[in-house]
Amino acid sequence: MDATHITKLKQQLSGTKVVVIGAARSGVGAAELLHEAGAAVFVSDHGAITNPMKERLQTRGIAFEEGGHTAAASDGTFAVLSPGVPTHSALVQEYILQKKAVVSEIELASWYSSSPMIAITGSNGKTTVSSWVHDCFERAGRPNELAGNIGMAFSEQCIRLGLVHSTSSNVEIAAPTTSVQSSIPATAGHPSTQGEFYWILEVSSFQLDHIHTFSPCVSVLLNITPDHLNRYNHSMDEYAASKFRITEQQSTGQTFIYNYDDLRVRSYARQLQSQSDAPQLWAFSTQEPVERGAFLDNNNIIFRFNNQEEILMSPFELVLQGQHNLQNGLATALAVRACEIKNEVIRESLSRFTGVEHRLEVVRKLDGVKYINDSKATNVNAVWFALDSIKTPLTLILGGRDKGNDYTELRDQLIDKVHTVIAIGESRERIQEQIGDITPHFMAADNMRDAVRYAQKQAKKGEVVLLSPACSSFDMFDNYEHRGREFKECVQHLS
Repeated sequence: MDATHITKLKQQLSGTKVVVIGAARSGVGAAELLHEAGAAVFVSDHGAITNPMKERLQTRGIAFEEGGHTAAASDGTFAVLSPGVPTHSALVQEYILQKKAVVSEIELASWYSSSPMIAITGSNGKTTVSSWVHDCFERAGRPNELAGNIGMAFSEQCIRLGLVHSTSSNVEIAAPTTSVQSSIPATAGHPSTQGEFYWILEVSSFQLDHIHTFSPCVSVLLNITPDHLNRYNHSMDEYAASKFRITEQQSTGQTFIYNYDDLRVRSYARQLQSQSDAPQLWAFSTQEPVERGAFLDNNNIIFRFNNQEEILMSPFELVLQGQHNLQNGLATALAVRACEIKNEVIRESLSRFTGVEHRLEVVRKLDGVKYINDSKATNVNAVWFALDSIKTPLTLILGGRDKGNDYTELRDQLIDKVHTVIAIGESRERIQEQIGDITPHFMAADNMRDAVRYAQKQAKKGEVVLLSPACSSFDMFDNYEHRGREFKECVQHLS
């Protein structure tokens, strides 16, 4: 779908029937935004819609259906896709075959703000880096909002800030109202005394699948490792192509920040650089110097731009430890440097930022055993990095809804550090088949409470109990946050 067609859709929303497919948080946020814009919205979900989401739709008088798609879901002028709905679903394919536009929620929301966007993606680390970039902006006193795959959906934030107005002829790009947050300036081109307002967006591959005009001023690609392959025909190439779309609408004057140490990402960056209208490319590496970007040299983090080098700080000053967090820190530093945040602010944030909930979060120490919540680890690579950052023997709680994982990739780490694996969720049998004989002890638990109790019995003083599932949470929980909270609650009830 070309940009010209998308522009026409934007200009003719009032009274137009738009179907939102999927009624989770982002889908309902998109429906509310479209309703505010004057569209005739219809929401359709193949499964059950939760009561809180129903209440939001009913409050605005938005029509919806659940438990399947009827003919009413097929006759929209275009469709907005909630991230949880795969492109290969029958209803989405129906729109595509009819040559009707299918747009993602972040694409839709981006129509309503001309303020610059920093978009961050990657198989692992995107929540940490998005939060870290937000921390830098806050320390610098720079107006910003965090949205996307973290916190509130992009659409919800646009509504909250008063950016959406109904119109019969054109999409209004409105300024956030001062009654919401007085520090937010008008929009791009109307700077406040505190500087231009920025969106900081965590974006997943699902959200990038159906963008058409979404164009961040700064895009960040942290890494690409196997994840969600069940959504991409079990093809790494298809999954990687989805991640690479973050640069699709970028051009000269914008910035793409990428992981030089990830060979797949580096290869893509080289191809991108050959294009005449490519954004400027900044790389980060923990292994070797880069031409432009950030790297390590003699125990210093170095910025290099225009053949000039600056020492930022020592990597040992970072509060967050581990190789993955060093990469996250370099990516964060470059992202905010691209937005002209000063080095002293970057140093302050890198040396004080303590991380995010559900990512290697220490919950409690009981009887000399440390309990760590890493519920955000939804793929094998994230678990590998979690294990790599822990130097003591441990009990690992693993499992959930499998996404085509190869758990044998954890073999060396398991042999080296893990004496007990406790498997939970739908993937228990697959985990046992692949790694059940690697550790001295393997057991399965029916629920989180039992898993935590089993772990307490296995763990000894000076060791760690780690929840790092390598799977999505939807077999047992609403989301990874729900899973993490359940783990923490179970740990707090131990005695």
